[in-house]
Amino acid sequence: MAKKKSSSAKGSRELHVRVKTAKGRRISSKLWLERQLNDPYVLKAKKEGYRSRATFKLSEINEKYNLLKKDMHIIDLGCAPGGWLQYASAKIGIDKGKGMLIGIDLQEVEPVSGCTIIQGDFLEQEMMDKLKQHIPNGRVDMVMSDMAASSTGHKQTDHLKIVGLCEAALWFARQVLNPEGIFLAKVLQGGTEREILNDLRKDFKVVRHVKPNASRKDSSEMFVLATGFRGEN
Repeated sequence: MAKKKSSSAKGSRELHVRVKTAKGRRISSKLWLERQLNDPYVLKAKKEGYRSRATFKLSEINEKYNLLKKDMHIIDLGCAPGGWLQYASAKIGIDKGKGMLIGIDLQEVEPVSGCTIIQGDFLEQEMMDKLKQHIPNGRVDMVMSDMAASSTGHKQTDHLKIVGLCEAALWFARQVLNPEGIFLAKVLQGGTEREILNDLRKDFKVVRHVKPNASRKDSSEMFVLATGFRGEN
């Protein structure tokens, strides 16, 4: 049910959607749904034709650090539902025949124009063999990941799970990145993310934590951004 707040001399305020607690619906589900319906990034994504609010995490990071350039070759790990693919493809010039963008996910993902989407586990040798068919010289300019494990509700467990995904993505990146390549991946604050930063510094020239405005303020979510891959020693 939508309840419109009273108007003032400054004009009408934005609508705020409130969700009734239906029979059998948990309070947590009600709060999540209400937050989604009123999230400005969710509304913006819908308005601009993006598949998820996560698109704006990448766009904000890119606007600050100027990562995405024309004709880049990029792999997006855990690419569902495809919001990052949509944004990155426009930035690297896919529509003009420039660059290459490959998305990998365990689940089926709706096609994104100009992008190659492969369903499967990026850690399996079979996936590496498939990638060799698409990647010139077996190397790319950037590996990015917005992967997240299913939440258990236990903060430390969730932290360790997502750090594990980040470490897996980093292992993959080391196999496929060109010298001076870029690595961007999601983590959760919780302590062990510092170990990842130290690990990244062995292979990248510049390493930093980034928390875009599109990451919810009450979330421990942040991203590690590493640039200047040193390549194989």
